[in-house]
Amino acid sequence: MTYENDNIFAKILRGEIPSHKLYEDADTFAFMDIMPRGDGHCLVIPKKPARNILDVEVDSLAAVARTTQKLARAVLRAFSADGVTVQQFNEPAGGQVVFHLHFHIIPRFEGVPLRPHTGDMEKPEILAANAEKIRAALEAV
Repeated sequence: MTYENDNIFAKILRGEIPSHKLYEDADTFAFMDIMPRGDGHCLVIPKKPARNILDVEVDSLAAVARTTQKLARAVLRAFSADGVTVQQFNEPAGGQVVFHLHFHIIPRFEGVPLRPHTGDMEKPEILAANAEKIRAALEAV
């Protein structure tokens, strides 16, 4: 179980693949999930290479946790959500598909189930609009 430098999130960090950036600091990067399971679904990743929670450096994990909390508060505000789901998967048996540590943050609403993970990509204009809402809420958090 080693980190692979060619995973999609590493490519996003290097600027090789575009993303709808929400937040960035010295240690973390947050952006929209292009296959959202709900409006406002976003991701937080560490900048340091880490396959998952099993091999991440403690300081890097702490930074990701801080940014995840910041984004969770912002998506609640941005979408007037009733709650938030934070998910994190490790290794194939644990549901991990992209092997760069990441946390999913999904605003939730009473009585509204998560959309299934079908592999369908959201329209770029919807991702851009949702990203703008979250960035505006981040300024207020």
